[in-house]
Amino acid sequence: MPAFVTFGRILFAVLFIYTGAARFFAMQATVDFISTKVVVPDAIAPYAKQIETATGMTTPQLLAIAIGGLEIIAGLMIALNFGARFFALLMIIYVAVSTVLFYDFWNQVPPDNAKVLVDALKNLSIIGALFMIMGYGRATRSAETAYGDV
Repeated sequence: MPAFVTFGRILFAVLFIYTGAARFFAMQATVDFISTKVVVPDAIAPYAKQIETATGMTTPQLLAIAIGGLEIIAGLMIALNFGARFFALLMIIYVAVSTVLFYDFWNQVPPDNAKVLVDALKNLSIIGALFMIMGYGRATRSAETAYGDV
C-alpha cells in the first residue's frame, strides 16, 4: 500500500508543478486573467500600492509570481512527502479561493455554464484529494488505524 500512496502522491503533485511552471512561462496571459477577475479591496489598497512601488510590478504580476511559486513548491513538497500536510492545507485554501473567484458558474445560465461548472467540480475533487493527503500524513499507518478515527 505505501508504494501506491507514494506513486499516487507523485502523480498528483505533477498537476501543481506543471500548472505553476505554466504560469511562469505564460506570465502575461496569467497576469491578464488575474487582472480581469481580482480587485484589490479598498482596505489593503494602500499597502498594495506600496508593494507595487517597491517592486515596480503590478498586483496581478505579483500574484502570478506568488501563485506560480506556491504551486511549484507545494507540488514538490507533496511529491517528496516533506511537509505534505502543511502544503496540502495551503493548496486547499488556494484552490478553494481560486474556485470562488474564477469559476462563477452560478452567474451563468445552463448550458453556457457547463465548462465552468466542470472546472469547479474538478477543483472540488482536487480539494478532496488534498484532504486525503492531509489525513494520511507522513507516517505509514495501518488501514484500521487510519480510518478508525473517523
